[in-house]
Amino acid sequence: MNLRHLALCASLGLAACSSVPTHYYTLVAPAGANPPTSVPGPPFQLQAVRIPVQVDQPALVVREDRGNLAILDNERWGAPLADELHDALAARLELEMGSRDLANMPKQAGQPLVTVRADVRRFDSLPGQYALLDTVWSVAVSGNAGTPRSLTCSSTLRVPAGNGLDNLVLAHQQAIGQLAKAIANTARGFANNPQQGCAR
Repeated sequence: MNLRHLALCASLGLAACSSVPTHYYTLVAPAGANPPTSVPGPPFQLQAVRIPVQVDQPALVVREDRGNLAILDNERWGAPLADELHDALAARLELEMGSRDLANMPKQAGQPLVTVRADVRRFDSLPGQYALLDTVWSVAVSGNAGTPRSLTCSSTLRVPAGNGLDNLVLAHQQAIGQLAKAIANTARGFANNPQQGCAR
């Protein structure tokens, strides 16, 4: 009886230890998903992206209703969320600007350079409803003969999301693409014209 009882406990223990598979997600869109711009813009560098502490988790954090958040332990980002956002935005900016991100790279003396900063104020995820990205961002132009100048803008982007976390992450990728387009359009105009305002 003792052996039979031990075997039963062991089998139950193994069943309890077997966990639900962990899934990993990325905000970086697949390569080739969007064609690069045909008109190269000025070189740029993207600084570290700030994110709300509420979603600064290895796991996906989704909003269940007006006041509740759920941390999905088995649904995780492939990298820390701030890095995911930075890398996704940098990749999309490279497509929209037609130039490489020169952050932490040697710069050519005297060459105009656009520095981009992004502060994500809200990163809301509502499965089956929408992904929301509310960001205050700035572009600063330096390295040319004029005085360095900067422009601060904001974007609130809400993209409908289908059912399932895959569709929710895809909606966030689309929101990041829209943000990159607004930043790139602003940077292009502002680098050439100090009177240029924020593009949408």
